[in-house]
Amino acid sequence: MKTALTYDDIQLIPRASKIEHRPHINLKTLVSRRYGSLIPIVASPMDTICEKEMAIKMASCGGVGCIHRFMSIEEQSKQVIDLSYTIYGDGFTGFFEDWGIMLDDWHSEIKSVPIMAAIGVKNEDRKRAKKLVKSGANILLIDVAHGHHTIVFDMIKWCKKNLPEHVDIIAGNIVTKEAAEYLQYAGVDGLRVGVGGGSLCTTRVQTGFGVPNVTAIEDVARISNVPVIADGGIRTSGDVSKALGVGASCVMLGSLLAGTEETPGKIIEDRTTGGLYKRYRGSASLETKVAHNQEERNVEGESAIISYKGGVKFIINGIVGGLKSALSYNGSENLNDFNPKYNIVTNSGLQESNPHLLK
Repeated sequence: MKTALTYDDIQLIPRASKIEHRPHINLKTLVSRRYGSLIPIVASPMDTICEKEMAIKMASCGGVGCIHRFMSIEEQSKQVIDLSYTIYGDGFTGFFEDWGIMLDDWHSEIKSVPIMAAIGVKNEDRKRAKKLVKSGANILLIDVAHGHHTIVFDMIKWCKKNLPEHVDIIAGNIVTKEAAEYLQYAGVDGLRVGVGGGSLCTTRVQTGFGVPNVTAIEDVARISNVPVIADGGIRTSGDVSKALGVGASCVMLGSLLAGTEETPGKIIEDRTTGGLYKRYRGSASLETKVAHNQEERNVEGESAIISYKGGVKFIINGIVGGLKSALSYNGSENLNDFNPKYNIVTNSGLQESNPHLLK
């Protein structure tokens, strides 16, 4: 038995720095074994977070949006086609050139903008996977709650055998080194880490299972030979810095992006107050299951209404700015050199970390 830590339990320790201009700090990273991005942010494949509009905006900001799987194969494939065309156009009109993927210093093996979509582990998801790849997806995320499972292992093996060689497979969710070793043995190209830490997730309450996020990331990243995506529990740009600092290559965001213009769903107006809102729900919530005609069992999530935030670009810019500041405090010009040490803090230390004059 050991003490397990999450983001509020630690504070990164500043180091000597020679950074003169924070805007010049490089945030390029790997999303999967062979695909890279300009910033380490992935929009979560939730039905109230990422469809093609969010994925397009994420790509324009240098990140990645994973198109969720809670729709028909045909609809999801059409969204991937639209995303791919927006990025690449006819080879001349897309914004892919802004990424610099054809430059000599591009940092990943395959020089393409990541186009990511989620699949499940049922027999129909094999048809879904083939259709998504044919439509332009080059990364597939096997999106299940408990990734340390034989059905996930078998799905990775099937994908590697039956899909084109250029397709990378990410799988999860996991929280242990044993799970990481298991999925890597199957041939996975990326690991999604986090169980029970999402803002609307009730897994730890309903089942008692889960591992606090910092410890989960550290344990997996320590033995992983593929990129790690930290998923769940991230509330601030400081949490993003902590996740990357303890071993993640990217973070996957849901609640931070919820309520923005690009998320699926209509804007709801409160006629009494004039306030604007959008819906946000966990993938295992009862509302999600009802909306997609799924069996109403194994409910491990909640639903909420989030204040409307405007364009997601402003959220992304704030996170990127905070992350570049974090790297400057560590004296790091890029994420490859970002390996800060941290202290475990008390409740008093946590309270001191937040603005405490205004009540």
